[in-house]
Amino acid sequence: IKHETQQFLSSVLSQRGPSAVPYSEDTKWLIRQHLISLLTTFPSLEPKTATFTHNDGRTVNLLQADGTIPMTYQSVTYNIPVVIWLMESYPRHPPCVYVNPTRDMVIKRPHPHVNPSGLVSVPYLHNWIYPSSNLVDLVLSLSLIFAASSSGYPHPARNNYPPSPYSPSPSPRPPHTEDPTEVFRRNAINKLVEMVHNDVTSLRKTREAEMEGLFGLQGVLKQREEVLDKGVKEMREEMEGLEQQLQMVLMNTDVLEGWLRDNQGKKLESLENVEDAFECVDVLSKQMLDCTAADLAIEDTLYALDKGVQVGAVPFDQYLRSVRVLSREQFFHRATAAKVRAAQLQAQVANIAARSHHYGS
Repeated sequence: IKHETQQFLSSVLSQRGPSAVPYSEDTKWLIRQHLISLLTTFPSLEPKTATFTHNDGRTVNLLQADGTIPMTYQSVTYNIPVVIWLMESYPRHPPCVYVNPTRDMVIKRPHPHVNPSGLVSVPYLHNWIYPSSNLVDLVLSLSLIFAASSSGYPHPARNNYPPSPYSPSPSPRPPHTEDPTEVFRRNAINKLVEMVHNDVTSLRKTREAEMEGLFGLQGVLKQREEVLDKGVKEMREEMEGLEQQLQMVLMNTDVLEGWLRDNQGKKLESLENVEDAFECVDVLSKQMLDCTAADLAIEDTLYALDKGVQVGAVPFDQYLRSVRVLSREQFFHRATAAKVRAAQLQAQVANIAARSHHYGS
């Protein structure tokens, strides 16, 4: 097959836009292989693009194989002009085959496989199975069927076609004895054709198996691509979250560094109470700080009483009275802290709602 033909097929099948052929992307590679195999086996066919008109008037730009296919009848080879249209759903559905007779060729009526419009109907087309069916086997089947039904098939009348095997004269044909050499030659050719056909079929099956493997690998790669895309998306979201946390840490660091700069020159000795160095932002925060400090102080006192009663430094009855009083006071502080915490949460929710309303307006 010519390199220009391969380039033509690659160019047509890779086109995009309004001028693109209407085949699905996942079958274009298989269409190219079918046509290359057909043109390699039958060089008399040529790939083209042409406008096909459906019965409902729709027109579409399709690929076709135009030319002749050989038909052998009584050792005479006839070239049958045909056009093989690759429809939009090819190769999942069979192509349309038309006999395109010349002016000096006649299609006898009725013909078992060709209707008056030239449309061909053969079992191979009716029994088309994707992806095993292909154009090479189709043309081989057409050649055999045309030869078997040659009595009702178009016969050439031009000089450049082999003469008809039937004599137009009504007189009987003279007896003819075949030359043994010619018989041997014909049998050898038929055997060679059969061997080539078997080799082509075997090679096609091998290529189909390889193609199925490639399709499977394509599916695996597609799944891995989806997994990688999902992983990259999750990593980007995590990175954005970490960047937000980093910005928050940097902001808090700036606040702490500013506080240190403001209070670095102050002498803690000038403060009557060390706790005065810390100021609460509101009343609820101060109340929470006081309750938490009292709770922890009582906890430390209870721990010290436990140690004292263990070593005998505190009488047991005094230990029980002190624990009862301190526990009651600790319960009070913890209950107060819980109420303060609830009030703080309500204040935060109200603040967020107010800001959302402000930004929304």
